[in-house]
Amino acid sequence: MTQQFGARLGLALVLTAGLAPVPALAQGSPVQTPARLDKVASFAHQVTGVTVARDGRIFVNFPRWSEDAPVSVAELKDGKPVPYPDAGWNSWRNAKKDEIDPKTHFVCVQSVVADAQDRLWVVDAAAPAMAAVVKDGPKLVGIDLKTNQVVKTIPFDAATVLQASYINDVRISPDGKTAYLTDSGAEGALIVVDIDSGAARRVLSGHPSTMPDKSVTVTSDGQPLRRPDGRGVEFSADGIALSPDGRTLYWQAIKGKTLYSLPTDALTGWATASVVPETLTDRTLGPKIVTVGENGPADGLLVARKDGRMYVTSPQDNAVKVRDLANQGAGLTTLVQDPQLRWPDTFGEGPDGTIYVTTSHIQDSADYKPGAPISLPTELWAIRTGSPAAGSTGTGPVK
Repeated sequence: MTQQFGARLGLALVLTAGLAPVPALAQGSPVQTPARLDKVASFAHQVTGVTVARDGRIFVNFPRWSEDAPVSVAELKDGKPVPYPDAGWNSWRNAKKDEIDPKTHFVCVQSVVADAQDRLWVVDAAAPAMAAVVKDGPKLVGIDLKTNQVVKTIPFDAATVLQASYINDVRISPDGKTAYLTDSGAEGALIVVDIDSGAARRVLSGHPSTMPDKSVTVTSDGQPLRRPDGRGVEFSADGIALSPDGRTLYWQAIKGKTLYSLPTDALTGWATASVVPETLTDRTLGPKIVTVGENGPADGLLVARKDGRMYVTSPQDNAVKVRDLANQGAGLTTLVQDPQLRWPDTFGEGPDGTIYVTTSHIQDSADYKPGAPISLPTELWAIRTGSPAAGSTGTGPVK
């Protein structure tokens, strides 16, 4: 798909479009065009991740949660998901788990991210229904976008991905040498991967910054979001973002309100060390963690290349918000809020700066709504706006 085709895709596939309500401008804020929410594609299954390659090709993924999803990773072609890189990698089925090698098939894919080296990275949590992790299944898979061939598979051992883990999202350093992942399972953590060697380190495991905040209750439609047995949302470290220069890593728990960051130089350099460096222990990493501010419960995070602002999904509010990272102490502003944004989940940024976001409808799934369809319809959206320059304050404070 050419970049020109990718640019046309968002227009050609629009199913609905409208102006989303935006709060009034704060005094002194620059005038900007209200955000427009365009539906790019609809899916018959529950989508989570989205990413856009440098040539404009769009990729999505479907985790094996409530249903035995028929496709795990797909490229959008003419608005339809096509198995990627091929049908073989997508041929895992729950009922055939004893017959299919989890090392060479997608078991339960949670996210996809394209890097600056034209590779698509696939995070396979390998935990269908977010339950037991399939042995030899957790992995990070790299696909060459020019040849559409798998070129790197990095397996995670039981010390890195625990039995109660659910590896979630990933960001790749600008030089393509380091991957940073979140673990949103029972014991939250960050996972740092040296891509060349395939070595991985689990850090901040069970640390307060990666664990759920007991004071937070995730709500939906104004009510606490709970399973039929009364359990609420308990996801640990989930959303993750990397500054465009690769120097700062951000993360937070869904059942949380606080956004944290670390300088990435505190997390790298260990792969070539002769002994395990002391700098990767919680005792030494802890004091380097910065409390950036409060986002409230959030799922997806993205620091955009086009303006340096952080985009934040707000499932409780059916909204996407932004944070001006250049203005320390600035709070969130609402970019777009619309009832169609049922659990905005994950962001991708197109080569033209268009922000894409999936709606995974987690609150509408069978896990929380008995009788809900197992095959849950979901969507991919494009957010188009006349965004102000980096360092501006956006569209006014959130009320």
